[in-house]
Amino acid sequence: MVDATFEDGREAPLNLGALDDEDLKVISTLSQDAVFPITEMSWRASERRFALLINRFRWEDEDAARKRGRAFERVQSVLVVDNVLKVASQGIDRSDKDMVLSLLSVEFEAGEDGTGHVLLTLAGDGAIRLQVEALDVSLKDVTRPYVAPSKHVPSHSD
Repeated sequence: MVDATFEDGREAPLNLGALDDEDLKVISTLSQDAVFPITEMSWRASERRFALLINRFRWEDEDAARKRGRAFERVQSVLVVDNVLKVASQGIDRSDKDMVLSLLSVEFEAGEDGTGHVLLTLAGDGAIRLQVEALDVSLKDVTRPYVAPSKHVPSHSD
């Protein structure tokens, strides 16, 4: 028996869930460098749900694109955090409706008895902190992949 590789699922849309820190690391890696307009952020307090519609770089397809000499891709995905009790942010001007944010990481800061905070770290020193009753995060691709507008792999200066 051989473990599955990223390339095995290359053409299938992602639909992942995270109920623990290890699962969340996978979602964080796959959503790193996603970009989204500030208007695509939604906090539904009555449903205890926070959601982002992101334009995710397809990290799972990067090697295949290089090997085949084809364009790198992005895909629209929904990143959802459930069981959210409170939302706080810093470094984000929510009145600027034209602002585009870039997601760097998604991390869980554990509290007592499964509670804690989901921290969405953004480029430019911005952050969104979600107080959660329990960790429950999902990432689901909702469109077909498209050619990344920059035609490049995202990179970060040291």
